[in-house]
Amino acid sequence: MRAVIVYESMYGNTHLIADAIADGMGSSNEVTVIPVSAATRNLLHGADLVVAGGPTHVHGISRASTRKAAMEQAGKSSGQLVLDAGAAADGPGLRDWFGCLGRISASGAAFDTRIAGPAIVMGQASKGIAKLLAQHGLTLIAPARSFLVSRENVLQPGEEDRAREWGRELARRVPLGPRHRD
Repeated sequence: MRAVIVYESMYGNTHLIADAIADGMGSSNEVTVIPVSAATRNLLHGADLVVAGGPTHVHGISRASTRKAAMEQAGKSSGQLVLDAGAAADGPGLRDWFGCLGRISASGAAFDTRIAGPAIVMGQASKGIAKLLAQHGLTLIAPARSFLVSRENVLQPGEEDRAREWGRELARRVPLGPRHRD
């Protein structure tokens, strides 16, 4: 199986989850983990599975304004919040990426990172990401998944283990056999 995990990460939590999902898929699969800023349509060509994830900002998928606010918050945090290497307020986020993606024929799955608490209160970007994956032709093989961070913006204990297990589950769910690809 060939999988591509596309992530958007401001403070590194979503990046850690993307890496853990890839670890869970196992070394017998070809898995590419890539920031959204480098995720080209050509990279997705021939993929059996596309997994996309990002942080929950203001109850949903990030926007340029929420990425800018996150960067400003990191600047005010006296080093407590460290930006992920691929974080950029003016670079493409997942919402922008979907705007130029086109149709993809593959299996898909969506995840997010969000502050622990009820999704109805905290929001859940993964629901919007899943909807956009489906609109672009991907067949969703699992419900959208959230991985939780503390109010101090640190992954909750056990979340990377949950992500590895989800990666194993996703790898088992990808249909076997030849697929038509755009």
